[in-house]
Amino acid sequence: MTWTRLKELAEIPLNGLTQPTRSDWIFALRTVSAGLIALLAAYALKLDHPQWAMITVFIVAQPVAGMVLAKGFYRLLGTLAGGLSAVGITSLFGTNPWLLVTALALWIGVCTLVSSLLRNPEAYGAALAGYTAMIISLPAFGQPHLVVDLAVARCAEIVIGIVCAGVTSRLILPKLAADAIISRLKRSILDLAEYASGAFSGGDPADLAALQRKLITDAQTLAEMRTYARLEAPSFATRAHPVRRTIGQLLWALSAARALHTHAAPKNATLIPVRSDLQAFVGELSATPGALDHTGPWVARLDAIATRAREAPATPAEPGEDRVGTITRLTIAADFAEALKQVMRGLDALRSPVSRPSRERQQPALVVHRDYHAAWRNAVRAALATLLVAAFWLTTKWSETAGTVILVAVVSSLFAARPDPVRSAWGFFIGTLLALPFAFLVGQVALPALPGFGWFTLLVVPIMVPAALGMANPRHVGVATAFAINFLAFLSPHQLMTYDPGPFFAGSASILVGILIAIGVFIVVLPADPWVTVERISQAMREDLARLCLHERIPRRSAFESLAYDRINQLMPQVQQTGKKGDPILGGSIAAVTVGLEVLRLRGAQLNSAIPRETVESVGNFLRGLARELLFRRHGEPQTSTIAVARQYAAGIADRSDRPEMLQVAASLRIIAAAMEDYPDFFAKGRG
Repeated sequence: MTWTRLKELAEIPLNGLTQPTRSDWIFALRTVSAGLIALLAAYALKLDHPQWAMITVFIVAQPVAGMVLAKGFYRLLGTLAGGLSAVGITSLFGTNPWLLVTALALWIGVCTLVSSLLRNPEAYGAALAGYTAMIISLPAFGQPHLVVDLAVARCAEIVIGIVCAGVTSRLILPKLAADAIISRLKRSILDLAEYASGAFSGGDPADLAALQRKLITDAQTLAEMRTYARLEAPSFATRAHPVRRTIGQLLWALSAARALHTHAAPKNATLIPVRSDLQAFVGELSATPGALDHTGPWVARLDAIATRAREAPATPAEPGEDRVGTITRLTIAADFAEALKQVMRGLDALRSPVSRPSRERQQPALVVHRDYHAAWRNAVRAALATLLVAAFWLTTKWSETAGTVILVAVVSSLFAARPDPVRSAWGFFIGTLLALPFAFLVGQVALPALPGFGWFTLLVVPIMVPAALGMANPRHVGVATAFAINFLAFLSPHQLMTYDPGPFFAGSASILVGILIAIGVFIVVLPADPWVTVERISQAMREDLARLCLHERIPRRSAFESLAYDRINQLMPQVQQTGKKGDPILGGSIAAVTVGLEVLRLRGAQLNSAIPRETVESVGNFLRGLARELLFRRHGEPQTSTIAVARQYAAGIADRSDRPEMLQVAASLRIIAAAMEDYPDFFAKGRG
């Protein structure tokens, strides 16, 4: 298994760089300029490790200004927390080396645990707090009186880098998160229209699946960028509510679009006009250049389609018509039209800032999934790996191993929560290895012969600009970032550079070995099985559905939907590692969202005084049976009678009543039955 994994890593491509865009060049030149300014400031303040000011610029560098501010802010918090913990741990255990490294390893484990439960950039700050304590404490080993000075110097170096990166990203041709949110939302609306158009016209399933995954990912990215926008411009706070609500509506529209794709429409006079209107609408929207520059006409058309879909069930049924099937599809069509209309209104709200907060106080809940099992595994692995390498260092008294200990702590904590930590860490190793010869030629050969900041700039800029261009390319950001920061770390620029290859190669070797050890730890120690993670997330989704059926308090729709799609977003990279075998899992997880939304609709109907008591009781019995099915049916076992009961209830309701609210109950039962029949294995536990 290990050999196979290493062969896969060896196949990571290093070619395929795309042509840099204008924004890529702006990002690269701005980042390199900020780094040089930070280095000059560190020289002026005579800091012991001025390279960390420049390294910090490249660590926090992001194409969007708000992302730089967010990462810089949490890097500062993480550095302060790590510095304070280093002072505290060293003060308590500095005289006992074994207690010191044990306390540091435990601290790294705790920070890795917290980091695994958070999201970027908060997760980055938590991980940084862990290994910063190690970076500060180990150089003070045997000299605990130095730890405060080291902590202060480290924080000063980091602050300089953060300030330079933040100011330049905000003032020099900035790319703002607020603009990026609008741009991404417009792209998502067009992607959604393209997806729905393909669903109506029988588009390629692979293309539709790819669009579906992209929409889920983009929705989660929009939620993250909302925070970045508020950091770069406090005035954006008045628009935070429309962003949050629009994300919820986008997810709702995606759920309805998926249902439209899954269940083809029957040929009947009631449904065909609505479906034809929707098909024409999404086709025009996706094909019209600049369609979203003015949303007014589109919103009016969607409003008319949604109204028509809701009023259609009131028309008399044709002989032999599947009335429940018709109302089911009309409900889905109305949901899609209404949700897409609200998304467009949200886009207008973002483009037109308001002068006062919205009167609507209740914002949609955006909930994220926290994998506690994986977090504890990551914490134990990081603490154990750090402690074992530190024990080797203390036993052998090999001074260069201190750098190895630090890199093991950094890599095992920083990449722990990645979907594929081995691949991420290997990319970091490749970038570090590539940086080594460049750093040697510049730092050990050229700069000792050509001293001065001018020569430093001439020699370093031609190397750092291509590296920054690589950082702007999503395919190569990991390797390029590792190259940039480790080139500067190996170079260790000071105002007086000397030729001293011995320490250079010893320190470089300790760093490379530390990364390789961390990769080995990811492979060997408590390795993550994608199928185990998939089943754990799937089980959590089934338990959510059971709670929706049984819990007395009906949760908010936005809370359920955002949590469900966040879990799907975490499922996707795990499922992709399993190939086509995982496709039914992704489809079933999206079907689970549909089931949950209809369960919420049924729960709301139970509170409707217009619904007869016997229907309320029947719905309650069905929901309890559905909860038992979700919690107890195992993979390979046949579905219980729950699905058949849903269809029987739906048919009975349609026979007894033509009232819209009753037909809506029947439609919800039919949608649940259809979704669970499409993916029976997903709704059973114990797969794989």
